[in-house]
Formats: sequence, C-alpha cells, structure tokens
Amino acid sequence: EVQLVESGGGLVQPGGSLRLSCAVSGLTFVDYAMNWVRQAPGKGLEWVSGITWNGGFTYYAESMKGRFTISRDNAKNTLYLQMNSLKSEDTAVYYCAKDVARTLVNGPYDYWGQGTQVTVSS
Repeated sequence: EVQLVESGGGLVQPGGSLRLSCAVSGLTFVDYAMNWVRQAPGKGLEWVSGITWNGGFTYYAESMKGRFTISRDNAKNTLYLQMNSLKSEDTAVYYCAKDVARTLVNGPYDYWGQGTQVTVSS
C-alpha cells in the first residue's frame, strides 16, 4: 500500500519558519519526482514546489521563491519543505503529491498525503 504521510505543520507567527516532512512508503521513492501542493481556506489547490527524482532540479511557484526550499532524502524516503519568512497568506493545508515520472509532469498526481495544517498568525 502506498502511503504519503505529512508532518510538521502548526501555528507560527508571521516571519517565522516551519519544516514540513512527507514520509513515503509502498513504492520506490527514488523513481519519482515529488511535489508540494497547498489549499488555503475557501480556495482551490495551489502548486507550491517540485523536485526531480534525485533532487537535481527544484521548482517553485513565484510567490515562494526565496522563502521556501524543497529537498528530499532518498535514503529515508522522505520529502521536505523548509518554509521561512512565513506570511499570513501562507496559511493552508499542505499536501505532498507523488509525480508519475522522474521529472516533473504538470499533473495529475497519482498519490497524495492527507495534508498538514499550517497557520500563520500573530
């Protein structure tokens, strides 16, 4: 059974940082690119960032560039998202999503985690 389990969300003040993790099991993690996608309250899904199978290439939505860093540890089957300089508009449920190839494909993704809540508020 394929499982993607996010963790690391929580409540943080504006300007603060959080590190999200996504533990993946049930598949050969190194064979796939991975992504982070978020959904803010009352809004649709928004792609945040993606990383190729070996971490050689990373991609970010424009509003996340310079603040978020995606990474992966293939030995631990884990995907990460380091989020710095958080803003209230970053408040959302963050999902990790498995791509269907070693490089990024513009959706759809075939496996998703359950999501982790990030709330940025003073």
